Amino acid sequence: MRKRQIVKNVYWMGAVDWDRRLFDSLIPLPDGTTYNAYLIQGSEKTVLIDAVEPELVEMLMAQLDETSRVDYVISQHAEQDHSGSIPRVLARYPEAKVVTSAKAKSMLIDLLHIAEDKFITVVDGESLSLGDKTLKFIFTPWVHWPETMVTYLEEDRILFSCDFFGAHIASSDLFVTDKGRVYEAAKRYFAEIMMPFRNVIQKNIEKLAPYNIDMIAPSHGQIYNKSAWIIDAYQDWAIGSPRNVVTFPFVSMHGSTRKMVDYLTASLTERQVRVELFNLPVTDIGKLAMSLVDAGTIVIGTPTVLTGPHPMAAYCAFLANALRPKARYLSIVGSYGWGGKVVETLAGMIPNLKVEVLDPILSKGVPSRNEFDALDRLADTIAAKHKESNFKV
Repeated sequence: MRKRQIVKNVYWMGAVDWDRRLFDSLIPLPDGTTYNAYLIQGSEKTVLIDAVEPELVEMLMAQLDETSRVDYVISQHAEQDHSGSIPRVLARYPEAKVVTSAKAKSMLIDLLHIAEDKFITVVDGESLSLGDKTLKFIFTPWVHWPETMVTYLEEDRILFSCDFFGAHIASSDLFVTDKGRVYEAAKRYFAEIMMPFRNVIQKNIEKLAPYNIDMIAPSHGQIYNKSAWIIDAYQDWAIGSPRNVVTFPFVSMHGSTRKMVDYLTASLTERQVRVELFNLPVTDIGKLAMSLVDAGTIVIGTPTVLTGPHPMAAYCAFLANALRPKARYLSIVGSYGWGGKVVETLAGMIPNLKVEVLDPILSKGVPSRNEFDALDRLADTIAAKHKESNFKV
C-alpha cells in the first residue's frame, strides 16, 4: 500500500497484513490485521506517529521514499508491533528525535537499544508545535500497557489512539465502510486485549471527553471518520450492565458432561435466558472472549481427568480470570468416575472474578433424573438472578 491522504498534509502509512492469523503467538486473527503509522507534515516540522511490525518494515520504508525529512518520531506505545521499526526510521533520518513519555523511553531503550540522546520526553497534556499544526499528548495508561499515550491533532481534530479503539482487520479501505464488520473486529480486540483494564479504560474515555474528536486513527484497523459510535461501544463494553446471557464453555470426553450441557442449555432457553455455547476442542477462543464481554453468568462444563478438570476447562478458567469480564455469577457442571476436586480446582483459578458462585452440579457417570432436576433448579436460579439484576436483553 502507498501512503494515503487522510486530510491535507496528514497521511496514513503502514502495512496491511492480509495473511496474519495469529498475534503474539496467542490471539487468533481471522481477518488479518493492519499496522498503522501516520505522517504529519506541518509548515515547520514533520512527524511520524508510530511505526510498523518489524517484519513489514520495508513497506513503511518504501512509503517514506518521498519524505525528505522527519523531525520527530512519536512513540505512543513501546510494544514492538508499533515501535519495532523505529531504529530503521532513525537510521534513515539521523536528525530525528523520538518523542515519548519517560516511562516509554526506558522501555524503548531496553527493548530496542535506542540511544538515550535520541529521546525527547513529554508529560501528560504537553503540546508540540509543527508550525501550522499542533499535537497534544494525552497519557492513557493501561490501554493496554502502562506507558501508553494518545496524540491529538488540534487543528484537524484527529485522535491518533494507538491500541485504544483498535481492531484487527485487514482492509484496503482507509476509513470504516462496513460498520458491522468493524464493530465485530473491534469487540474481539477489546475482549482479547482491553477487557482486563475495563475500569481504567473508563477513566481514559472520560479523560478524552473535553476534546472535539472528528476522527479516530488507531494503530490497528481502519480510521473512524465518525467516532461517536466506537466510543459509545467502548463505554458499553467496559462498564455497561451485563446482558441476559450465559456463556457456556464446555468439554466432554464420553458424553456424560455433554448430556448435562445440552439439558441445561434447553432449560435456560425455556426460561428466556440466551445461551452461547462453546465446545472447547473446536472453539475460536476469540469468539469465547467476545461472549464474555456481555455475559451475566459463566457456566463451565467439564469431565474429571484424574482428579481435576479437563485441561481445556482449566485453560478456560485461566482465560476468564485473566480477562476479568463483568459477569456476576458462575457455576460448574460436569461428571466424574470415582471422585476428584474439579470444583475446588476451578474455583481456585478465578480469584480475579467478582462473581457469586452458584451451586455446582456434578454427576457420577451418566446423569440421572436427580441431576436433571438439579439442572432445572440451576436454570431457575440463573433466570431469577438475571431478572433481579435487571440485565439487558
